[in-house]
Amino acid sequence: MTTSFEAAPLAKRLPQGFVLGAATASWQIEGDSAGRGRSIWDDFADVPGNIKDGTKADPACDHVNRLESDLDLLKSLGLDAYRFSVSWPRVMPGAKTASEQGLDFYDRLIDGLLERDIMPALTLYHWDLPSELQAIGGWTNPEIHKYFADYATLLGEKFADRVERWATLNEPWVSAFLGYATKIHAPGLGNPAAGLEAAYRLMTAHASGAVALRAAGAKNVGTVLNLTTAISDDPKVDHIADYVDLLQNRFWLDLLAGRGIDPLLVERTKQFTDWSFVSDQQLAQISKPIDWLGINYYTPFRVVPVSTEGGAWAVGQDFSLFPGTPAGGQMAPREPRTEMGWEIHPQSMTTTLQQTASRLPGVPLYITENGGAFPDNLVDGKVDDQDRISYYHSHISAVADAVDAGVDVRGYFAWSLMDNIEWAEGLTKRFGIVHVDYETMRRTPKASAEFLSALAKAR
Repeated sequence: MTTSFEAAPLAKRLPQGFVLGAATASWQIEGDSAGRGRSIWDDFADVPGNIKDGTKADPACDHVNRLESDLDLLKSLGLDAYRFSVSWPRVMPGAKTASEQGLDFYDRLIDGLLERDIMPALTLYHWDLPSELQAIGGWTNPEIHKYFADYATLLGEKFADRVERWATLNEPWVSAFLGYATKIHAPGLGNPAAGLEAAYRLMTAHASGAVALRAAGAKNVGTVLNLTTAISDDPKVDHIADYVDLLQNRFWLDLLAGRGIDPLLVERTKQFTDWSFVSDQQLAQISKPIDWLGINYYTPFRVVPVSTEGGAWAVGQDFSLFPGTPAGGQMAPREPRTEMGWEIHPQSMTTTLQQTASRLPGVPLYITENGGAFPDNLVDGKVDDQDRISYYHSHISAVADAVDAGVDVRGYFAWSLMDNIEWAEGLTKRFGIVHVDYETMRRTPKASAEFLSALAKAR
């Protein structure tokens, strides 16, 4: 098992005030679906075959019923902050009247964190849209930003006095392209035109939500994007990797920076949409400054020319997720890889941070998710996940490399605090630093939890 001295040299590389935390998301851990309204993930999970092992929302990690002990566990790790998401249908079922029962749960969560001297970092939207909103178009509804602003107002008025850091959205690329352009995630539309429109309307919701939060007194308002480095292994596919970079990274950063929508994207996607839903007024609102940007980084996208051998499998690495991609390339993650098929390439963490800082200058950055799924084994009450420790050590080192190069990175959140429902992969993939026995719900900190705890304490 790991010992503190292994973490100490890395701890010395982290800047003063650097935040170390762990992250989760509501639908993945909470359970207690009887205590909230329905979401698109409940509807998606009801369709046989959508979730690999048939997992549904209950019991997940039964976090709603185990809140106090989970907070005690978090405290025992000595981390500075906890990034969690609020379930929109738990606090506003049907996107209508506020639920006092739902609000009370997050009241107790936030107060419990503060009592344990842990900073709450709240994400408004981590993919669990109320089903009633999907019934009227979901993220393609022109009025969706108004519904989101109402939701943001509710949370801001309730929690702005106690929450230190706010994120409007988590990974809008995933919401739009895995959920709308393809059928990989909820709501599973498989419509590229809808995916492109949803991408834009998610950002209009971010803008309206940020205004609403600030009006309610919230400080430190930002958003979270899943950004990465697109690698071309051959000059013949440079233009394909560039297009992947455009839709994965630059689209979102261009909107936040006020550069609007790239003409290349408009040209490449004209078979799907004419982008007539875009308005100059909304573009101006989206570009209003944010206080910080979160980056969820896991793996690069490596593009090679098409070969008869075919590319290696990896979750979420498919050109159907990039409508308008030129022909002639394929995704080809290299070894070593995680159980998601994702290439382990910490150097791309550094380049992603550097690219982001140049594309959205002057905005403090946080790594809001980073981690890996590995074949954990519980032996004699312990999980000695050295592969995950290696992943964390190399990637936090890569963050330190970016800091050394002048990038303003102020924190790192490990994904995830505990094993949970890995969306369409169900319970088949474990990302947690805490092992969860899904039969008994027993929590067992892994060796990786000891490593991160030692890192936090060695600063």
